[in-house]
Amino acid sequence: MMKKLGYLMIILGFLAGALTAVVDKEQIRWDHFALAFVLGAAGVAFARISDRRQSRQEGKLASNMQSVEASLDRIVKNMTGLNAEKASINTYDVHHRIDELFADDLNTFVEARQSIAHTHSLNAYADVMTSFAAGERYLNRVWSASVDGYIDEVNAYLDKAQEQFVETHHKVCRLKQTL
Repeated sequence: MMKKLGYLMIILGFLAGALTAVVDKEQIRWDHFALAFVLGAAGVAFARISDRRQSRQEGKLASNMQSVEASLDRIVKNMTGLNAEKASINTYDVHHRIDELFADDLNTFVEARQSIAHTHSLNAYADVMTSFAAGERYLNRVWSASVDGYIDEVNAYLDKAQEQFVETHHKVCRLKQTL
């Protein structure tokens, strides 16, 4: 409810500011404009506070951390399997396999990743995301190389992506042990 109120305040602040700016082209009523700005800024604050409260609920944090770990488990398992099969898969088919195997788990991880910072620390989040982002970039590179038919690049970056996702998984497991 607070989030919806925040969004409504943002909209009303924007509309009031726009109306104030065009009512009298010769003389802008800065006091009205300032009130519209304050209304919009308060709306932003309400929406952000609501988001922060929702994301910090203990049950949600625990659930999200389980989602992070489970999605990384599947990513590493699928990455290891795909990497082991790379010699027997047609290079042009690898991008289809990536779409099948990784899209859901990557999205799940990304949606739940903020819980790492809330549960552990911003430094822990940055550490995990550094290796995850590298793995994701390498996987994107494999996808592009597959579309273009560059077998050597597909093979090389499958290895690199696997290394990064395994490292990410190890980091998350170490964080879990610190609780």
